[in-house]
Amino acid sequence: MRNKPVLKAGIIGSGFAGRFHFEAIRRVINVQPDVVGVYSPTKENRDKFASEREISSYDNVDKLIEDSEIIHILTPPNSHEILAVKALEQDKHVIIEKPFTGYFGDGSEEFRGITAPKEPMLKEALASIKRMRDAEAKSMGKIFYAENIVYAPAIQKERDILEKTKDQILWMYAECSHNGSASKYYGYWSFSGGGSLMGKGVHPLSTAFYLKYVEGKAVNGKPTRPVSVSSRIHAVTRSPKYRGSDFIRKDYHDIEDYGMMHVVFEDDTFCDIVTSELLLGGVKNFLEACGTGHRTICNISPNMAMQTFAPSGTHFSDVYTVEKISTKEGWTNTSPDENWFHGYQHEVEAFYNDAVNGTEPECGSLLAGDTIACVYAAYVSAEKKGVEIKIPSFE
Repeated sequence: MRNKPVLKAGIIGSGFAGRFHFEAIRRVINVQPDVVGVYSPTKENRDKFASEREISSYDNVDKLIEDSEIIHILTPPNSHEILAVKALEQDKHVIIEKPFTGYFGDGSEEFRGITAPKEPMLKEALASIKRMRDAEAKSMGKIFYAENIVYAPAIQKERDILEKTKDQILWMYAECSHNGSASKYYGYWSFSGGGSLMGKGVHPLSTAFYLKYVEGKAVNGKPTRPVSVSSRIHAVTRSPKYRGSDFIRKDYHDIEDYGMMHVVFEDDTFCDIVTSELLLGGVKNFLEACGTGHRTICNISPNMAMQTFAPSGTHFSDVYTVEKISTKEGWTNTSPDENWFHGYQHEVEAFYNDAVNGTEPECGSLLAGDTIACVYAAYVSAEKKGVEIKIPSFE
């Protein structure tokens, strides 16, 4: 048996993302991860996270970066740039959770993202992307953009189809919606950089872009990229006419809870993305691709791999079934291995292999940059009631 290369990993962030990243690290096969520790600004949280996983608790993020070869940045998006640049300057690889970066306000208590002018947001988001990519270009480390849906088995099978058939995708429809994030930071533009377009829209958007990248590379040797976007957003739960629901989160501070984007690519094909916090029944996360020679529907969640029936909602009180389901009573599309279906273990395996082998990631800083540039161009469009906006360059 050959010796596996060892990669020292550091985790920044001890919340929900930290938990599923650690589980994905444990499933890495071709590389031997050595998790040196975790950093979080809250001592109680980092100590608990570290103790449960038998790793070290760091009270200094610089020391964790120094001791690691690859850093998982699993913090709110407003801290992604500063942490990524800090690690890249030390020639460390960085895995950056989505959303990649963005605009997070002017620092004033009066700032309200949904009503603030969007052109300055777009300008600063583009500048942030450029700073991160410039740091990557000067570094021995790489940026790995952790959009797990790109690595989901269903999406990777569509990649295989596109590479072998060289079909052109004519249009795509994709959605990511549920009844609201559990994160206390989500709902504040100053932490999240936006609402539904940013927090959920990036998932199907990056995935649609990725498939056009794959198609373009298969046919022309270079990715087919997005060029323009039209968008509308709504803040239904903050409307005085909203009647309220115990099943839908409604405490958002200054974000939208619904959004749609119509994106045109440089080959005149397009995709439509819908995203919201207004959906009951669990997460709806899918992508449909219609090509010149085939049609594919990728059901990320829910899927029909397993269904369970419980006559009482309390009967499964100790059983995890599927994310964001409001009740376990009746029939449930239970996910037997949600991390597998959603691509978490596949993305981390791929990133670690890329890091030790020096190969380019399927999901890197260009895809991350195109996604964020499109989202903020979409906010400009929504501010103008759906006017088509050219997606500006960050290169």
